[in-house]
Order: sequence, then C-alpha cells, then structure tokens
Amino acid sequence: MKILSRTTTTLASAVLSTLSYATTAHAQVFDGPGILGGLNAAGGIAGLPNGDVRSTIIRILRTVLSFLALAAVITIIIAGIILILSLGNEEQKDRAKRIIFYTLIGLVIILFARVIVGIVTVYLAGQVS
Repeated sequence: MKILSRTTTTLASAVLSTLSYATTAHAQVFDGPGILGGLNAAGGIAGLPNGDVRSTIIRILRTVLSFLALAAVITIIIAGIILILSLGNEEQKDRAKRIIFYTLIGLVIILFARVIVGIVTVYLAGQVS
C-alpha cells in the first residue's frame, strides 16, 4: 500500500510541475506588410509565372499533352525496334503492330485533347472579357 501511495504522490507532483510550466505562453507580434505585401513580394521572385490561374492551368495542360505526345512517339520507336528484332516470329510481329496501332490511337486522342483545350480556352477568354 505504501508503494502505491508513493507512486501516486510522485505522479501527482510530476503532473503539477508540468502544468505549472504549461500556463506560461509567449505571443509574437506581426508587424509585416500583410497579405498584399506578401503577394507583391512573391510576384518579384524570378521563375514564378506572372498571370492569372487560368493561364497557368492552360500552360500546364499544354505541357502535359506535349509530354504525352513525346511519350507516344518514343513508344512507336520502341515498337518499331521490337518489330525489327522479331526475326519472323509472328507473335512478336503482331505484338509490335498492336503497340503501334494503339499508340497511334493515343496520339489522335492527344491531338483532339489539345484542340479541345485550345477551343475551350478561346471560348472562355471570350466569355470572361
């Protein structure tokens, strides 16, 4: 029983000493330029795009579509290498032909997506202005 009493007393004193430290709080005062000052300062950082969100999203979409088109061309080149190295194996030749066929379909879809992005951006620019 004495051990339980000592443990409880030690635990209670540890909790009380911890709580006495937690009651002190220090605050900082902000004397900066505010949100507008921060935005103006961020606009001057080199490498950040200047403009609205719409133009940034359009630029990102065009970049992604361009990289997809590049990936499709690389895939066609790899399929051509597979076709050349098939050495008459019909399964490998059919596999390479399927890769080229599906990649060409993907390229057409990428082209249409790029056209749709262009049309939508021109249409939205006309509606906003």
